[in-house]
Amino acid sequence: MGKAADLSEFDGGQIVMARRLGTSITETARLVGCSRSAVVSIHAKWINDDEPAVDAKMLVFHASSKKKGRRRLSRLVKQNQRQTVAQLTVQYNAGPSASVSEHTVQRTLLDMGLCSRRPTRVPLLTKRHRQLRLQWAREHRDWTMDEWKRVAWSDESRFLIHHFDGRVKVRRLPGKLLLPSCTAGHTQAGGGSIMLWGTFSWAALGPVVVVEQAMKAANYLNIIVDQLHPYMAFVFPTGNGIFQQHNAPCHKARIVLEWFEEYTDEFHLMSWPPHSPGLNPMEHIWDVMERQLRAQTPCPNISTLRDRCLDIWYNLSPVMYQKLVASMPRRVAAVLKAKGGATRY
Repeated sequence: MGKAADLSEFDGGQIVMARRLGTSITETARLVGCSRSAVVSIHAKWINDDEPAVDAKMLVFHASSKKKGRRRLSRLVKQNQRQTVAQLTVQYNAGPSASVSEHTVQRTLLDMGLCSRRPTRVPLLTKRHRQLRLQWAREHRDWTMDEWKRVAWSDESRFLIHHFDGRVKVRRLPGKLLLPSCTAGHTQAGGGSIMLWGTFSWAALGPVVVVEQAMKAANYLNIIVDQLHPYMAFVFPTGNGIFQQHNAPCHKARIVLEWFEEYTDEFHLMSWPPHSPGLNPMEHIWDVMERQLRAQTPCPNISTLRDRCLDIWYNLSPVMYQKLVASMPRRVAAVLKAKGGATRY
């Protein structure tokens, strides 16, 4: 291994720039072909000297190399936006450029704005869907917070024993949120799952129900009668509550709509635009629950998964779900701005 005194000015420049980019002492020594003590010595001299022991030509050379490296890293990301930092580092180091660490790759990605986020779930919107979404947003654009507080939100979601559900993370630049490459495809289940139905409003977290079988009109009506009706009577005793549901076939079944019509003096049913999961704040609650499940040890069976889901639900913070209700004016404004198109919510 070369000592500090044996290294050329070029080697010194490599050491200084590598350390400035966050490369470890060991990796820098391997890159330059010198001892670790030489790296420490040269880097310390550069820090302590009034004038760096690296001439201007060397700095220009390394700045140019850095730009090339960033361009190459950007190309690798574009080839596959779902790669991890470790995978990108292996691919980058397989090329002609100097080897870099995972830390350097991670920091460079953040500096380039290539953040890693879960793919956005965006439904396919036809012209008619956009028209209906825009119409709904216009009807609710002037709603006050007092009106939004009267809404009970509901939804169903499936949770898996095994956390893999196809929603790997995607690297995307700001403004690229809704590109096809940054949106989620179908999910893949494995090892068993449960379906949950839940409801909440500003005033109180509502019941959550484990759906034991496929959601049909008959068992959905049972949930409405046994769970929703008492909740609405308790939270909105004056009959001014509004219930939100999406447009699943079981929600629009004749026996279900007839029941809502019969009890319209106790609470009203909100009209809902098609293909609009992002407008429903319940989607965020499901995401919170999923993240908490992922943070725990894998569930050994369905029974444990059920117990964990119920425990997470009943420990949700009122501050969290009240903030979700407070976000409704922004969600409506986003649909108006997108003229009924897809939004980031």
